[in-house]
Amino acid sequence: MLIQCPDDLVVANHPVRMVMAVVEKLDLDRFHEPIKARAGQAGRDATDPQLLVALWLYACTRGIGSARELARRCEDSAAFRWLCGGVSVNHRLLSDFRSDHSAALDALFTQVIASLVDKDVVHVSRVSQDGVRVRVGAGASSFRRQERLQQLLQESRQHVEQLRDQVDSPEHAALSARQRAARKRAAAEKLERLEQAIAQLPELKRKQAEAARQAGHGKRGEQIRNRQPRVSTTDAQARVMKMPNGGFNPAVNVQLAADTASRAILGVEVSNEGSDNAGLSEPMRRQVEQRTGGKVQQQLIDGGYMRREDIEQAHRAGVELFVPPKPARQAEKQGRELEPKRGDSEAVLAWKRRMASEEGKQIYKQRAATSETVNGDLRSYRGLSQFTVRGLNKIRCVALWCALAYNLMHFGHALLA
Repeated sequence: MLIQCPDDLVVANHPVRMVMAVVEKLDLDRFHEPIKARAGQAGRDATDPQLLVALWLYACTRGIGSARELARRCEDSAAFRWLCGGVSVNHRLLSDFRSDHSAALDALFTQVIASLVDKDVVHVSRVSQDGVRVRVGAGASSFRRQERLQQLLQESRQHVEQLRDQVDSPEHAALSARQRAARKRAAAEKLERLEQAIAQLPELKRKQAEAARQAGHGKRGEQIRNRQPRVSTTDAQARVMKMPNGGFNPAVNVQLAADTASRAILGVEVSNEGSDNAGLSEPMRRQVEQRTGGKVQQQLIDGGYMRREDIEQAHRAGVELFVPPKPARQAEKQGRELEPKRGDSEAVLAWKRRMASEEGKQIYKQRAATSETVNGDLRSYRGLSQFTVRGLNKIRCVALWCALAYNLMHFGHALLA
């Protein structure tokens, strides 16, 4: 016989205690809104959001990104059982909570950053931005062309109609109400995914036409025009991207902004643009300023973001953009990309002087030291390896959980001070 107090499951200095202590200090009113009682209406029976927030934050600090795995840990692991305190949770509850509170989660992320700024841990003047391409659950074989998508959509609609008649027929009387509802729901979800896939085609065709226009009327432009856009029937918002290992996989582009002094994550965004050269730097800068209430003075980005429009825009906003130039195509011009040229605007000349100076080179070295460290931490320890949810909105929620867990593990003691 073992007589044990539930609080004895974890030692006094266990990391899970710090996670719970931080969560207890956070304002979680946005998570309570959907279950609060209203005038003349009782509140909905629900698991305490404080527990669910703590579970997902601690799970992300341990690199757990699966709701099923988290549910298993709540039964087997002492730290997770200590958090639950006897409250039972299942994988569906955990999965829904992780991705159904995007606005509340975004506000919580801002709240943590604002607290770090108030405690003078985070400084906003110089930030580093980088993109991480992360695999999604959709397989490469799930991508279909428009003609095949239309055919699948028609077949799916017929299947839904047939299924409604079949499950209600006497031959299927042995099916329970739950089994009938499950079959109908599966067919309806498949139909919805196909409709979402077809809805993506106009935007893909517009981008293809723009890329062909920029490529001109040569061989490259002709190849782009003859290419038929394809969309995944599993995750309509996923795109095939070039991955860090040189291969191509269905993925999303997770954009992260970090403070170079403290290496705290200040901004998170998710895009299905395969290239960083799509105007992603200016929206991230605005997001960081809105979350922190400060002013970004210097922004460090890699060469993949290089666009003249962004340099001009940053100059007008009073921001010094640090980004290396694109390598010259002609061998005799290589190494001379930062030399002033006739027709260069004031913003471009200032950027060239900045990147050619020794001070600018030393500042730019902080980009790799900051962003690569943050990316490696998220990939190795916070579960940012492969997304198992569908859609950019849900994927952004998962990325926010990972970023919150990163900030909490590195600055938890500062938040408690």
